[in-house]
Amino acid sequence: MHRGKGMKFVGDTRVPAERKPNIPKDYSEYPGKTEAFWPNFLLKEWLVGAVFLIGYLCLTVAHPSPLERVADPTDTSYIPLPDWYFLFLYQLLKYEYASGPFTVIGAMVIPGLAFGGLLLAPFIDRGPERRPSKRPIATGFMLLAIAGTFYLTWESVVTHDWEAAKKQGQISDVEIDKEAEGYKIAEGNTCLSCHGGELNGGTGPTLVGTGLTPEEIADIAKNGKGSMPAGIFKGTDEELQKLSEFIAGLEKK
Repeated sequence: MHRGKGMKFVGDTRVPAERKPNIPKDYSEYPGKTEAFWPNFLLKEWLVGAVFLIGYLCLTVAHPSPLERVADPTDTSYIPLPDWYFLFLYQLLKYEYASGPFTVIGAMVIPGLAFGGLLLAPFIDRGPERRPSKRPIATGFMLLAIAGTFYLTWESVVTHDWEAAKKQGQISDVEIDKEAEGYKIAEGNTCLSCHGGELNGGTGPTLVGTGLTPEEIADIAKNGKGSMPAGIFKGTDEELQKLSEFIAGLEKK
């Protein structure tokens, strides 16, 4: 009996006998229709992305984001406004059945259904056609989403009080006379610990450009308002009058 008698060797044609380098396929048979993914396609994608990135960086340097004054949680008259790409959701929350006790509906349910419909569109309409006219379900979902987003964004822009928003967020450039008697009275009564050394606000609201009369300011200093408790001011009535007149005279430029 000889070794190997009766044994057969089977070759697998899927495994090449000679190892070849990883060379991209020859796409000359399809001129202008396809190309090698590496490096041709990736290089083009990188170049386009670099152009947009540099463009955004130039816009950021030329037009920096506008800054507003320090946020004041006690200022209930402040009108917030999100960035432009969230304006449609901002407008949606103004409607009766999407705000107040129905905030969950406006903030989660309606946007969830809208974006969920867009995600399910490819699974609902699985036809091989690529023309929008041949794919009514996917095209309808997309047109409805674009129309809704465009309308809500437009409605938010035209109904927003832009002049009031510009004024309420301005950073005051008032030069505080720290040698004034009113400022020293405010410093002695720990007013600066909440309202800041420049009286522009800190944990408390700004005292610049309040629009209040000296009498109203004196009443707040004695009796408190909002998160400010009563009894903070410990000075005399004469000092209170000087402090109130000093704060009432602080106007924004």
